[in-house]
Amino acid sequence: MNNQGSLSLNTYNKLIELLKGNNIEYLEYRHEPVRTSEEAVKTRPGISLSQGAKALIVKIYPSKEFIMLVVPGDKRFDSSLVKKVLNITELRFATEEEVVKITDGVLPGGVPPFGNLFNIPVFVDPKLLENEKIAFNAGDKGISIIMNPKDYVTLSKCNLVSIC
Repeated sequence: MNNQGSLSLNTYNKLIELLKGNNIEYLEYRHEPVRTSEEAVKTRPGISLSQGAKALIVKIYPSKEFIMLVVPGDKRFDSSLVKKVLNITELRFATEEEVVKITDGVLPGGVPPFGNLFNIPVFVDPKLLENEKIAFNAGDKGISIIMNPKDYVTLSKCNLVSIC
């Protein structure tokens, strides 16, 4: 375990409960703590950068609500596309403090792509679903979950929108 403290384990435990409670097959992989998708891919055997589910929390305007955008690890979201698809005027990344508050203590880089765990809407680019498996940090920068993307879509209650 890394030194993120017990708050991040709260999210990890909720995620594992969600997976097990729905009889979802997954692999859990423990590794050195990572922050970026590029660092993560080096610790996940047999997983490519495009299989990483990069979860980004952004604040949208004019509603001033937070949402989660999820894109493959080798992509970046296109802010003009996000604005158009979601009919918003502006967006910005959540600050580290906002991420910690929204996620009950998870630091950026450790946030799993399940906005429903944090009561925020999730928007996923369909390119992520082209993978046989996806991988993401599980509320801790030193724990990855690898699972089927179809199961992820069902459990995350996400909206599929082209954003990258």
